[in-house]
Amino acid sequence: MPAPSFDTLQVGDALPTLTVPPITRQKLAIYCGASGDHNPLHVDIDFARDAGINDVIAHGMLIMGYMSRLLTNWVPQSALRTFSTRFQALTRVGDQITCTAQVVEKLRGDGENQIRVAITAADQRGEVKAVGEAVIALA
Repeated sequence: MPAPSFDTLQVGDALPTLTVPPITRQKLAIYCGASGDHNPLHVDIDFARDAGINDVIAHGMLIMGYMSRLLTNWVPQSALRTFSTRFQALTRVGDQITCTAQVVEKLRGDGENQIRVAITAADQRGEVKAVGEAVIALA
């Protein structure tokens, strides 16, 4: 896909989708080390069960990272002006996350052309795990 242009994008246009491999225990353990978030809910099944959850869960920030990857696969990180996320549901081992986004507004801010995009991360069953939005500067 060619570089996005403010003039050619329209409200309602979709960004390229990002689908990542299913969440594994190994991925969660590696993310613990990389992020410094060693909460046992993410790696210790006995701890998770004691907390009332059947199995370990993925870090919310891992899912947010996938959402940000969708954006930075499309534009350079330097084009991002804001990015926010609201977590909606737990992500479990075996869930395959697909991130989608669409242009919801074109605006002019801080002397530059910008777009606002709505972003969703959902699993293979369509359960929404996180929603968010970003403002992106475009030429």
